[in-house]
Amino acid sequence: MPLYEYELCDGECAVCGKGFLVPQSIHAAPLTACPTCQRPVRKVISLANVPRIIQPVSHIDAKKAGFTIYKRISKGAYERQ
Repeated sequence: MPLYEYELCDGECAVCGKGFLVPQSIHAAPLTACPTCQRPVRKVISLANVPRIIQPVSHIDAKKAGFTIYKRISKGAYERQ
């Protein structure tokens, strides 16, 4: 179930702060009030959680993962390593 981020329309609350996350169905209507303090809220467009590759994958790591490694020996010709 996806998580949706909401923020208060005005100010902040001592309980929920400036905003909160809610697991909701895709088909559920967006919330109009905070479930804790009942103040008006709006849905926030947040960043998607996308994994980032910090370092390039080495040949050894690729081989361990089951990939076949080829080395270019001339134009249009490759040999398996």
